Amino acid sequence: MYKKNYKGVLMMSWRPQYRCSKFRNVYGKVASRENCYDCIPITKNVHDNHFCAVNPKFLAIVTESAGGGSFFVIPLHQTGRIEPNYPKVCGHQGTVLDIKWNPFIENIIASCSEDTSVRIWEIPDGGLKRNMTEAVLELYGHSRRVGLIEWHPTAINILFSAGYDYKILIWNLDVGEAVKMIDCHTDVILCMSFNTDGSLMATTCKDKKLRVLEPRSGRVLQETTCKNHKVTRVVFFGDMKRLLTTGVSKWNTRQIALWDQEDLSMPVTEEEIDGLSGLLFPFYDVDTHMLYLAGKGDGNIRYYEITAEKPYLTYLMEFRSPAPQKGLGVMPKHGLDVSACEIFRFYKLVTLKNQIEPISMIVPRRSENYQEDIYPMTSGTEPALSPDEWLRGVNKGPVLMSLKEGYRKENKAIYKAPVKEKKSLVVNGIDLLENVPPRTENELLRMFFKQQEEIRRLKEQLSQRDLLVRQLELELKNLRNSPKDS
Repeated sequence: MYKKNYKGVLMMSWRPQYRCSKFRNVYGKVASRENCYDCIPITKNVHDNHFCAVNPKFLAIVTESAGGGSFFVIPLHQTGRIEPNYPKVCGHQGTVLDIKWNPFIENIIASCSEDTSVRIWEIPDGGLKRNMTEAVLELYGHSRRVGLIEWHPTAINILFSAGYDYKILIWNLDVGEAVKMIDCHTDVILCMSFNTDGSLMATTCKDKKLRVLEPRSGRVLQETTCKNHKVTRVVFFGDMKRLLTTGVSKWNTRQIALWDQEDLSMPVTEEEIDGLSGLLFPFYDVDTHMLYLAGKGDGNIRYYEITAEKPYLTYLMEFRSPAPQKGLGVMPKHGLDVSACEIFRFYKLVTLKNQIEPISMIVPRRSENYQEDIYPMTSGTEPALSPDEWLRGVNKGPVLMSLKEGYRKENKAIYKAPVKEKKSLVVNGIDLLENVPPRTENELLRMFFKQQEEIRRLKEQLSQRDLLVRQLELELKNLRNSPKDS
């Protein structure tokens, strides 16, 4: 840097140029051992997801299990050691690949699995007392396993699912059916992200393309083939009309790229991160305009501040930890501790310790008063739209709330599963809808043993009836042979 002295001569200035930012000194604070969740058999599945979902009531973690898929749902306050026989949600016949809490109804969680189904579960307020095997709603529409699910950010009971059949289905849970299908991808969908009001959706795909879609019609608004930047994850920067993708450069280094959502011909800027191989997960906080980057298999979390003008991405600091992370859950804003100036909270899956470790990102402040500059109005728990309104084409931003008084407003929204009429399709005396073919090997074995048990039971009934027939025949013979009364 150069500046003029009092004589007007250019002089070199050695004073470093710092950008003034209230988040420059944000630091990560790991919870104490007693506030972690221990002895959890975290899934060993290599699918690129977080396997974790959290809200102010519950923590859900996909677990390793035999004979199907399951996940724990633990009340948030129940920290410490989790018993081996702790009850699970275990209704899926295949491995669970993704779980997401409903943003507007805290007791409702969605899951998807290798068994091609999406299921909706209702968790009791106090948590599970026994294994839960019956979902309130089972959704079938994909022909192959389902790898991703996302809730719409402003419309209640609208759920998106992406399967290995290259299709995205939009489910209206009020009627319990798929109402739209997006069929523009030519390979497996890796990631879905929405803008603030959910009117736009961005996707990354194994076909190396980044797409911006209008979700109701499935129309592709923008599309680009990323030749020098192999995209894996994408996130919308709220209403800034920007997208950020993480991926790998042609030199096999991890890289992030910033895009203009209205022109995907070239990235606005690109930045090399490091030479490691783990997938980079991006997390964006729309309230503080901060971006967090966490690598799968890394122990660190980098964070940046986002601006509308150059340099767009300003590196702030890095949280370091020796324990590698398999995935990360994120607490919604209304579940944070505002008295401690907490602006973000991760729940880190540490497979080496079978432990879930909360990490709080904190802005250091001396004052104990409410810090309005770091807690603007944020997305609340009230939906802005009904499913029918959104499907008709209405767009609305989220209903905002203040965190000043501390969050404990009771949400009155409840979910009532639709009652479906039982349909039948009878061919040669067999109801084809009642006798659905098995989708997985485990389901086939289960159906085989069930049929064997049914055959055994029918044989017993037949044997008992044969015996009864013989007895009746003997009684009839005796009656015929007995002397008649004179």
